[in-house]
Formats: sequence, structure tokens, C-alpha cells
Amino acid sequence: MNAPVTAQRSAQSSSSQPQTGLGALWRPALKQTFVKLDPRQLLRSPVMLVVELTALVTSVLCFVPNPAVSNALGVQIALWLWFTVLFANFAEALAEGRGKARADSLKSGSQGLMARKQVGAQFQSVPASSLRKGDVVRVEAGELIPGDGEVIEGVAAVNEAAITGESAPVIRESGGDRSAVTGNTRLVSDWLLVRISANPGDSTLDRMIALVEGARRQKTPNEVALDILLIGLTLIFLLVVATLQPFARFAGGDLPLIYLAALLVTLIPTTIGGLLSAIGIAGMDRLVRLNVIAKSGRAVEAAGDVHTLLLDKTGTIT
Repeated sequence: MNAPVTAQRSAQSSSSQPQTGLGALWRPALKQTFVKLDPRQLLRSPVMLVVELTALVTSVLCFVPNPAVSNALGVQIALWLWFTVLFANFAEALAEGRGKARADSLKSGSQGLMARKQVGAQFQSVPASSLRKGDVVRVEAGELIPGDGEVIEGVAAVNEAAITGESAPVIRESGGDRSAVTGNTRLVSDWLLVRISANPGDSTLDRMIALVEGARRQKTPNEVALDILLIGLTLIFLLVVATLQPFARFAGGDLPLIYLAALLVTLIPTTIGGLLSAIGIAGMDRLVRLNVIAKSGRAVEAAGDVHTLLLDKTGTIT
């Protein structure tokens, strides 16, 4: 119905923000823990792939009668091996979940947001997500600007802290170089008529969300070097364990295969291999908490060598 619309608040102010704490993330992380048991996903971590295959072999051996090994001991070894794999998967899934929650938190800023769209001589209440380039909207004090645009009428103070980090409100008015406004910033005073300049998906906030969601878990040079070391140690210990049985039989003894499997997992560096990905993801998440978007783990490592950062103050994101 076309009619003047009274002042509205965005749905964001009354809705709860996505939680990034452990209590809100453990359920989806627990689900991903079992999804990550797929050997194709564990190919990124050869050490944990070896542990999973060893746990699988040990589980099968629990059903094979062996007088030298009690069933209770075999089950205990198998459970510990599976626990090792699941714990590593859970740590990685939890770290990935924190990054996803940050992206969801940014998305929540525009969910349920309503706008006054000019239709003829009247203003009609429409979802902000339906606005297109060229639409004209009216924004009043206390409301969120529904999208990136250009001020065509009015003078007002705008709080852009959510986008630029600038705590002090800035003046936006029609004409000149102070007419551009950014979506999801809050009008502090007066009112503005804004012509939308970006379609959904092309706004500043949408590009920020795309950066967070598109952050790649690209291995850093240090991680690559450490992976090579871990793979080398794993192969060495695999050869060592494989030669124990022939030596034992040559000496007239016998070593149960389930013991050899447990020894292999004990020797290889499972702790470092299992938590390596989680450590890298946690580093990226820590930067996001400081309002820095890292596109890859390589960028995080490069940032560790930065001692001085020079910034200019132009009123725009540079």
C-alpha cells in the first residue's frame, strides 16, 4: 500500500547477533568432525590420514581372535586412535566455524532491514535487499542507511564506525565530495534522500563479506616446510615399524599387528600434524577480531614481519 511510512528501526537492532563463542559453535563443529573423516579431506594432512587408516586396521583386528592380545586391550587401542583423529578434526572444524561465524555476523547487519523507497510522490516500505541501482530512499535519524548511494537532498551526521572504524560522526550532504554514503551506517541526525548506487552483492558490505568467506587456507612457506618434515618422519617411522616384525620372527618371536599399529601412531608426530591447520585458521580468526581481513594464511605470515604501518586519512577506505 502506498502511504507515508513512519520512522522505522532496522530489524538488526532487535535481533540477536550471531555468537562466535564455543557454546554456539561446538554443535556444527561436532558434525563437521565426522564429515572430515572422509579420506579425501584428510589428504591435506598426510599424518592424520595415516592415523585414520591405522585406526581402521586396528578396529578390524579387534574382531580377529588373537591369543596374544585380549579383546579389551584391542578395543582400547582402537578407541584411542579414533579419538586422536576425531580430536584433530574437531579442532580444525571449530577454528573454521569461528571464521564462518564472523561472516554470518556481517551478514546479519542487512537481514530484515527495511527502507522507504520513493514511488511517485509517496514512500513505500520495502526490504532493503530489493533495492536496485537508481532507487531513491529516505533515511531519518537513528536508522541504518539501506545501501551504498549518493545523497541528493538533505544534510545529516552519519556514524560510519561499523565500516571505517571512525568513531566521530561525519557530515554527509548533497553535492561535492561528501555526498557518498555507505550501506549499514547509521544516521545520527536529521534526514537524507539517497539514490542507491549499487545493486545487491556489489555494495561495500557485500564485498567485505565476500573477502571473509573467500579467505583461502593457503599453506604458508613455513607450513609447507613443516609438512615435508612431518611426511619424512612418518615415512621413516613407518619403515622402522615395518621391519620390527621380520626381526622378531627371525629371533623366534612374534609381535601382534595391533601393537605395531599403536607403536606407529605413538612414534609419528600426530600432535603437530593434527593441529597444524587449526593453528593457521586460528591466526586468521585472531586478525578478524582486530578488524583485519586476512585472505590467506600466507598473508598472516607476511604480516608477522610488519613493524610499522603507515596510513593516510582521506575519509575513505584505502
